Amino acid sequence: MTTSIAGAALPVIGKRPRGFRPDIQALRAVAIAAVVLNHLWPLRFPGGYVGVDVFFVISGFLITGHLVREASATGRVALASFYARRVRRLLPAALLVLCVAAVAAWIFLPYPRWERNGAEILASAAYVENWFLAAMSVNYSALNDSATVAQHYWSLSVEEQFYLIWPVVILVGWLWAVRRAVRPRIPVTIALAVIGALSLAASVVFTALSPSAAYFVTFTRIWEFAGGGLLALVASRIRLGAAPRNILALGGYAAIGASVILFGPATAFPGVLALVPVLGTVAVIAAGMHGGRNADAVLTSSRPVQWLGDVSYSLYLWHWPIIVVAPFVLQSEPSTMSKVGAVILALVLAWLTRRWVEIPGQRWRAVGDSPKRTFLAMGIGMGATTVVGALLLVAGTVRTAADVPPDTVEYTACTGPLALAPGDGCADPFGPAGNTDMGPRNRYYWSPKECGAADDRLRAGDKRTTVVCDFSDGEADAAQVWLVGDSHAQQWQNTIFDLARERGWVVTTSMLGGCPAADVAFLGYRALEGPERVSACRQWSAALTAEIAKDAPDLVFTSMAAREQLLDDASGVPAMQQWVSGLSSTWRTWTDAGVSVVVLADPPLNGEVRATDCVALNRDDPLACAVDAAAARQSDPLVVAATTGDATVALVDLTSSFCDDASCYAVVGGIPVYYDADHLNLEYVRLLKPALVQSLSSQGVLP
Repeated sequence: MTTSIAGAALPVIGKRPRGFRPDIQALRAVAIAAVVLNHLWPLRFPGGYVGVDVFFVISGFLITGHLVREASATGRVALASFYARRVRRLLPAALLVLCVAAVAAWIFLPYPRWERNGAEILASAAYVENWFLAAMSVNYSALNDSATVAQHYWSLSVEEQFYLIWPVVILVGWLWAVRRAVRPRIPVTIALAVIGALSLAASVVFTALSPSAAYFVTFTRIWEFAGGGLLALVASRIRLGAAPRNILALGGYAAIGASVILFGPATAFPGVLALVPVLGTVAVIAAGMHGGRNADAVLTSSRPVQWLGDVSYSLYLWHWPIIVVAPFVLQSEPSTMSKVGAVILALVLAWLTRRWVEIPGQRWRAVGDSPKRTFLAMGIGMGATTVVGALLLVAGTVRTAADVPPDTVEYTACTGPLALAPGDGCADPFGPAGNTDMGPRNRYYWSPKECGAADDRLRAGDKRTTVVCDFSDGEADAAQVWLVGDSHAQQWQNTIFDLARERGWVVTTSMLGGCPAADVAFLGYRALEGPERVSACRQWSAALTAEIAKDAPDLVFTSMAAREQLLDDASGVPAMQQWVSGLSSTWRTWTDAGVSVVVLADPPLNGEVRATDCVALNRDDPLACAVDAAAARQSDPLVVAATTGDATVALVDLTSSFCDDASCYAVVGGIPVYYDADHLNLEYVRLLKPALVQSLSSQGVLP
């Protein structure tokens, strides 16, 4: 699972009011600690993202209790006043951090990242960041995008959406009951239970169908708020002795702690497993009702824990932008010392923000007595933040507009992979790169003007996957060539396009991100995926195999990220054998149709063996990014199938253009090898054409 963060239930500010719950404040401290530790030490605290669930339950409990008490006392819910209080409590700090983060991104982050950061700041200012990330999570071209300074606002967005709908639900239920002379708590409880049950069911189903998007969307999280809300509605009926209270509290903390340690990126979440931290939080809150000091109070009521709960909202806001920006400020990869420094800085900023922004924001007399003035101030603040985000987005767009690849490539000795050519004797083949900012001119998926629009062949759902790129100048007998696979095939396309331009080919590309072009029981890319996605991939792969056999082109290039793709045909046969069988079957179908098949071995691993930003953070010493060759050159099913399978194919393995016997490199011949964690730099891959031609010519498969 990628990158996940805390929710935004705001701690009590100022003097402790009557009825203050130190146990809830301690839960906030636990939640924010889990989240921060997860972001800084994800291997040690892999499930720290459950802090968001803890916050959601707290919010549901507190907001529902407040609204029900108001309705009981006055017979109504003052929606305008309620929303105004939320605005004064949450927005000043949130908008301040967004503006500061935008400036920090502009100053410190590489310019190719400005556009995405600006877009997410805009989404966060409008409190729809969760929907933005949900859309991106199913966009395979965005899976390797770097984290933005505003990414953590997704949970704030969910919470604000909850604040919008929850009072209305309670008010409608309350009015309905009053008009029918029914005890109001009964229909409200039923409504919350039904909403919670439907949301939980949707969470379980959608997590199975589309786990990446399910993590962010609002309807898979509403049940967590409902859990806290239902507890608030039955709170008056809960009477527990000391022993049950202590069992509940300690058991609840244990459930949360176990989730932090035992859950991880591969855990299907939220779904049914989210019940563990949610019920754990409910248990802790229930244990603290109606007085009584529990055994955990010695620790949880201590001043450090309570202080951390006090600043948890601002700490949540600040910690993530610091984590994203700090490596570029320090020009070094995160170390234990820099991580500790990031925590200290975040705590200081959180305290200052609480003292000078949160508290004054709630007590601001100019708007405090008038919801209208509060909403006007909100509009001004959100508008100003939108302008700042838009300026960053536009700056990124303008800066990258002219940043396009050249039409032609110069093959100069000691440049890029040519620096590793045998006998060249380059003085410094692994020296600093001239440019480490991977912008549009480096995008592996760039398409030249010879490529048309995607056609209707080989759709995967509503996605068109097939494009014809005509370099033939109208020659009737031009060689017909296909390039097929996933994005790891796409990363090779521009060196093939350069070769096609030189030889007058017509190249048809058909690529589906994260999906193998092979007769295998695909289950997901890096993690198990939903049945709809799996089915679409398998159907596309089968249709692709048949289409190529029918078209019978002169040559097919194929590649894929087989090392990252999961498969299981339930036969008990090892995955590598399934790969060999499935790939050989597909390739044999093509060769039986008279097609020459060229298998492009996957390049050495990058993001799995070194930090994605290693080159950018070690501009003067790229050898710091060199890794052990054995670690980067893990067994590739494509190579195994091409060399041991029963299909007659040509294998192009250009590993020697990335590695020597000892190490694999991130910069060669003054050019970064990789565009992102997973794909080659366009500039580098185009310089591989001589090596590609040599390999094809030596095997007699160059039309």
